[in-house]
Formats: sequence, C-alpha cells, structure tokens
Amino acid sequence: MRAHLESGLWGEAVAARALRRKGWRILGRRVRVDARDEIDIVARDGKALVFVEVKTRAREEFGRPLEAVDRKKRRVLSRAALRYLNRLGDPRVCFRFDVVEVVGAPGDKRPEVRHFDNAFVLDRRYDLP
Repeated sequence: MRAHLESGLWGEAVAARALRRKGWRILGRRVRVDARDEIDIVARDGKALVFVEVKTRAREEFGRPLEAVDRKKRRVLSRAALRYLNRLGDPRVCFRFDVVEVVGAPGDKRPEVRHFDNAFVLDRRYDLP
C-alpha cells in the first residue's frame, strides 16, 4: 500500500479511537456516498450527527493539517453530507462538520490528536430540502 494511503488509514483509526473515548458512537468509516465522494467518519455525538474529516500529517513543517480543509474540500464534504442525509430520508437532522488533526506516523505510540468541533458550516451553495 502506498505510504500516504497507509498514513491516512492509520490517522482515521487514531481519530476514531479518540472519538470513542469521548463517548461518541462511530456509525461508519470511509463512508462512500457516491462514486467520487467519501466521508472519513460519520458519528453520533449525543443527538448530533457529525461528519468528521481527518487530516493526518507526519510533521507540521509546511502547515497544520487543518489548513488542508480549504474551500474546495469544504464544498465536497458539504455535498457528500447532503447525499448521506438524503439517504436517511430525513435531512433535517441536527448535524455538523468536525475536523480531527492527527500528527504522527504509523508506529508512533503517542500521536498528537486535535479535535475541532463545528470546524465549518455547510457550503452556502447547498441548501437543505
């Protein structure tokens, strides 16, 4: 497996463990909503449905992982989340977008994990039905 894919999968597993420790229920990892859109983690935090984007970096020399969640990425995540909600049949459920940064590499015993609640809002070009 290519190193960046392995690192990404590892980061998602680290993030999922951190969220479970907070008492969250993980509903799915790497949730494919169509041929091109995927949500890293879908979880429940109490009654809120949370779409979690995980960004993993070995180091932060070139910036924080959160900085990679740019406008284009937020638009893609918004589209994916709405497609997921439409599958549920009730898109008016309370939901939000969180980002989890994982700094480290596979094999690290203590990666740094930073969780950003409500990291961004639904892209304005999308509207709930």
